[in-house]
Amino acid sequence: MDPVDLACELVRLDTRGGGESAAAALLAERLEDAGLDVTVHETRSGRANVVARRGTQTPVTLTGHLDTVPAEESVWSFDPLAGDVVDGRLRGRGSSDMKAGVAAAVVAAAAHVRAGGSGVQVVLTFGEETGCEGARELPGDALAPSGTLLVAEPTANHVVLGHKGVLWLVLRATGVPAHGSRPDLGHNALVDLARAAVRIHEHDAWPTSPTHGATTANVGMMRAGVQPNVVPDHAALTVDLRLVPGDTADAAEATVVGLAGCPVETERLVELPLIDTDPARAARTVELLRGGSGSGPGRYATYFTDASVLASALGGADVVVYGPGEPEQAHVTDETAPAGLIAPATEAYRRVLAELT
Repeated sequence: MDPVDLACELVRLDTRGGGESAAAALLAERLEDAGLDVTVHETRSGRANVVARRGTQTPVTLTGHLDTVPAEESVWSFDPLAGDVVDGRLRGRGSSDMKAGVAAAVVAAAAHVRAGGSGVQVVLTFGEETGCEGARELPGDALAPSGTLLVAEPTANHVVLGHKGVLWLVLRATGVPAHGSRPDLGHNALVDLARAAVRIHEHDAWPTSPTHGATTANVGMMRAGVQPNVVPDHAALTVDLRLVPGDTADAAEATVVGLAGCPVETERLVELPLIDTDPARAARTVELLRGGSGSGPGRYATYFTDASVLASALGGADVVVYGPGEPEQAHVTDETAPAGLIAPATEAYRRVLAELT
């Protein structure tokens, strides 16, 4: 298998917010053909996880997700499912986040086994973009304990040793309905949360970490009202909080509630822990990924990954994030990835598998 060709095939499959089973089937077949034992877990219609393993010893685990965020064709300058390489760039939704990385991981694992290697486990998931849904739905006995977890998320082939945690928080406000021509007779819940949204957006006193940066809050969604001539008596605001070491979900929620400035009820939609790998424990993995060249501390990502779920499910694996996509390309219009980084990522994974298994 050529990893660039496989990445192109994956981008052509529409897994925007669902439909991952098609990609799961393709990759399961490739891994099985290479000699891995493969199980497909389709816990929802059209949505599937893949777990592939070779050998009985403690494996190195490689992981990636098969879903992408939506892409609206009308605002793209090319087909979001193009799956081609133009001027050295793989084009299409998911090219960077993270089908280039998935292709590299699958080809590396297959090549390792074909060369007589073992001690490898590949975990491919659905629904990562909506809170690691697939990883959370893996059966308890699906995974073999693992000491090392390589996450093929986009890092432009730089070593990343951790990432922020996440809290998706819904705030709900209640008002009093009235006729739209007499807003003075009602209480507008939408206005309450609109003011809250601005205060949360402008807040700049979040906790900070020397490694992970600052906690951030994105006001991502608001829903309110039934029609223009009715004062909204209910409104909901969803905030995406990314948490750093020293911050907690409870503290972040308390800050948001305080900033709201009106009575609200809260609901936690997604809550996942941060990743903070000990550089000393991961030193050999980092050295192998870098191929003996380069030094300096690992970076830390702003996004979350399936490692928030899988690290503990694997028995406390050390996490290193390393993939050929570019993080700044994730979720953008006209998403692309550098095709020239896919083969080097594949070779980096093969070095880790050859030395640590």
